[in-house]
Amino acid sequence: PVEIHSEMEVDFYDLIKDVSPDCEPEVMDAEDPLFILYTSGSTGAPKGIVHTCGGYMVGTYYTTKNVFDVKDNDVYWCTADPGWITGHSYVVYGPLAMGATIVITEGTPDYPDSGAYWRMVEEFGVTILYTAPTAIRMFMKLGEVWPDKYNL
Repeated sequence: PVEIHSEMEVDFYDLIKDVSPDCEPEVMDAEDPLFILYTSGSTGAPKGIVHTCGGYMVGTYYTTKNVFDVKDNDVYWCTADPGWITGHSYVVYGPLAMGATIVITEGTPDYPDSGAYWRMVEEFGVTILYTAPTAIRMFMKLGEVWPDKYNL
Protein backbone atom coordinates (compact mmCIF):
# COMPACT_ATOMS: atom_id res chain seq x y z
CA PRO A 1 0.00 0.00 0.00
CA VAL A 2 1.07 3.54 -0.76
CA GLU A 3 0.40 6.33 1.68
CA ILE A 4 -1.52 9.25 0.14
CA HIS A 5 0.17 12.51 1.13
CA SER A 6 -2.04 15.28 -0.18
CA GLU A 7 -5.44 16.13 -1.57
CA MET A 8 -3.86 16.11 -5.04
CA GLU A 9 -2.97 12.42 -4.82
CA VAL A 10 -5.65 9.86 -5.55
CA ASP A 11 -5.46 6.12 -5.12
CA PHE A 12 -6.03 4.60 -8.56
CA TYR A 13 -8.12 1.70 -7.26
CA ASP A 14 -10.35 4.02 -5.23
CA LEU A 15 -10.80 6.12 -8.35
CA ILE A 16 -11.98 3.23 -10.53
CA LYS A 17 -13.88 1.04 -8.06
CA ASP A 18 -17.32 2.33 -9.11
CA VAL A 19 -16.55 2.86 -12.79
CA SER A 20 -18.35 0.70 -15.32
CA PRO A 21 -16.15 -1.50 -17.51
CA ASP A 22 -18.34 -0.45 -20.46
CA CYS A 23 -17.29 2.69 -22.29
CA GLU A 24 -19.30 3.73 -25.30
CA PRO A 25 -17.10 5.08 -28.09
CA GLU A 26 -17.30 8.74 -28.99
CA VAL A 27 -18.11 9.36 -32.64
CA MET A 28 -15.44 11.59 -34.15
CA ASP A 29 -14.99 13.30 -37.49
CA ALA A 30 -11.94 12.27 -39.51
CA GLU A 31 -10.35 15.71 -39.07
CA ASP A 32 -10.97 15.99 -35.32
CA PRO A 33 -7.71 16.23 -33.36
CA LEU A 34 -6.57 12.92 -31.89
CA PHE A 35 -3.44 14.16 -30.10
CA ILE A 36 -0.65 16.73 -30.23
CA LEU A 37 2.91 15.44 -30.12
CA TYR A 38 5.90 17.76 -30.02
CA THR A 39 8.96 17.39 -32.22
CA SER A 40 12.32 16.94 -30.52
CA GLY A 41 13.48 20.46 -31.27
CA SER A 42 16.74 19.24 -32.78
CA THR A 43 16.52 21.81 -35.61
CA GLY A 44 14.92 24.65 -33.65
CA ALA A 45 12.17 25.12 -31.11
CA PRO A 46 9.93 22.06 -30.63
CA LYS A 47 6.75 22.24 -32.68
CA GLY A 48 3.40 20.79 -31.71
CA ILE A 49 2.10 18.54 -34.47
CA VAL A 50 -1.66 17.89 -34.46
CA HIS A 51 -2.54 14.39 -35.59
CA THR A 52 -6.13 13.83 -36.68
CA CYS A 53 -8.40 10.89 -35.95
CA GLY A 54 -9.05 9.60 -39.45
CA GLY A 55 -5.73 9.92 -41.22
CA TYR A 56 -3.57 8.88 -38.30
CA MET A 57 -5.68 5.88 -37.33
CA VAL A 58 -6.00 4.65 -40.91
CA GLY A 59 -2.27 5.17 -41.51
CA THR A 60 -1.09 3.36 -38.39
CA TYR A 61 -3.59 0.53 -38.88
CA TYR A 62 -2.48 0.10 -42.50
CA THR A 63 1.26 0.19 -41.82
CA THR A 64 1.03 -2.09 -38.78
CA LYS A 65 -0.97 -4.62 -40.78
CA ASN A 66 1.02 -4.46 -44.01
CA VAL A 67 4.57 -3.49 -43.03
CA PHE A 68 4.76 -5.77 -39.99
CA ASP A 69 2.35 -8.39 -41.39
CA VAL A 70 0.73 -8.86 -37.98
CA LYS A 71 -1.65 -11.83 -37.96
CA ASP A 72 -4.30 -12.85 -35.41
CA ASN A 73 -2.01 -15.38 -33.70
CA ASP A 74 1.03 -13.06 -33.44
CA VAL A 75 2.34 -11.42 -30.29
CA TYR A 76 3.74 -8.08 -31.38
CA TRP A 77 6.31 -6.05 -29.43
CA CYS A 78 7.58 -2.62 -30.42
CA THR A 79 10.23 -1.40 -27.98
CA ALA A 80 9.93 2.29 -28.89
CA ASP A 81 9.15 4.93 -26.28
CA PRO A 82 5.44 5.90 -26.47
CA GLY A 83 6.49 9.51 -25.88
CA TRP A 84 7.79 9.67 -29.46
CA ILE A 85 5.86 9.21 -32.69
CA THR A 86 7.19 5.70 -33.39
CA GLY A 87 5.99 4.57 -29.97
CA HIS A 88 2.65 6.32 -30.35
CA SER A 89 2.19 4.69 -33.73
CA TYR A 90 3.55 1.17 -33.25
CA VAL A 91 3.34 0.55 -29.51
CA VAL A 92 -0.16 1.95 -29.09
CA TYR A 93 -2.41 3.07 -31.93
CA GLY A 94 -1.55 0.80 -34.88
CA PRO A 95 -1.54 -2.56 -33.13
CA LEU A 96 -4.51 -1.76 -30.90
CA ALA A 97 -6.52 -0.44 -33.88
CA MET A 98 -6.16 -3.83 -35.52
CA GLY A 99 -6.80 -5.78 -32.30
CA ALA A 100 -3.29 -7.21 -32.09
CA THR A 101 -1.93 -8.90 -28.99
CA ILE A 102 0.89 -6.65 -27.82
CA VAL A 103 3.64 -6.45 -25.23
CA ILE A 104 4.30 -3.06 -23.65
CA THR A 105 7.31 -2.57 -21.43
CA GLU A 106 9.85 0.01 -20.44
CA GLY A 107 13.57 -0.29 -19.94
CA THR A 108 16.70 -0.93 -21.91
CA PRO A 109 17.79 -4.03 -23.83
CA ASP A 110 20.68 -4.67 -21.44
CA TYR A 111 19.11 -4.25 -17.99
CA PRO A 112 19.35 -6.08 -15.68
CA ASP A 113 21.57 -7.96 -18.14
CA SER A 114 21.90 -8.47 -21.89
CA GLY A 115 19.19 -11.12 -21.88
CA ALA A 116 16.41 -8.68 -20.97
CA TYR A 117 14.77 -8.58 -24.41
CA TRP A 118 15.25 -12.29 -25.03
CA ARG A 119 13.58 -13.12 -21.69
CA MET A 120 10.59 -11.00 -22.73
CA VAL A 121 10.39 -12.70 -26.14
CA GLU A 122 10.45 -16.13 -24.49
CA GLU A 123 8.10 -15.30 -21.61
CA PHE A 124 5.40 -13.65 -23.70
CA GLY A 125 5.83 -15.66 -26.90
CA VAL A 126 6.71 -12.63 -29.00
CA THR A 127 6.55 -13.47 -32.70
CA ILE A 128 7.22 -9.97 -34.11
CA LEU A 129 9.85 -7.72 -32.52
CA TYR A 130 10.26 -4.15 -33.77
CA THR A 131 13.20 -2.40 -32.14
CA ALA A 132 15.76 0.32 -32.81
CA PRO A 133 18.89 -0.13 -34.93
CA THR A 134 20.95 0.73 -31.83
CA ALA A 135 19.55 -2.32 -30.04
CA ILE A 136 20.20 -4.53 -33.08
CA ARG A 137 23.83 -3.34 -33.25
CA MET A 138 24.24 -4.12 -29.54
CA PHE A 139 22.79 -7.61 -30.05
CA MET A 140 25.16 -8.21 -32.97
CA LYS A 141 28.19 -7.26 -30.85
CA LEU A 142 27.09 -9.68 -28.13
CA GLY A 143 26.76 -12.57 -30.57
CA GLU A 144 24.64 -15.67 -30.00
CA VAL A 145 25.48 -16.13 -26.31
CA TRP A 146 22.41 -14.36 -24.93
CA PRO A 147 19.71 -15.49 -27.37
CA ASP A 148 20.98 -19.09 -27.11
CA LYS A 149 19.98 -19.08 -23.42
CA TYR A 150 16.31 -18.75 -24.29
CA ASN A 151 13.66 -20.81 -26.06
CA LEU A 152 13.11 -18.57 -29.05
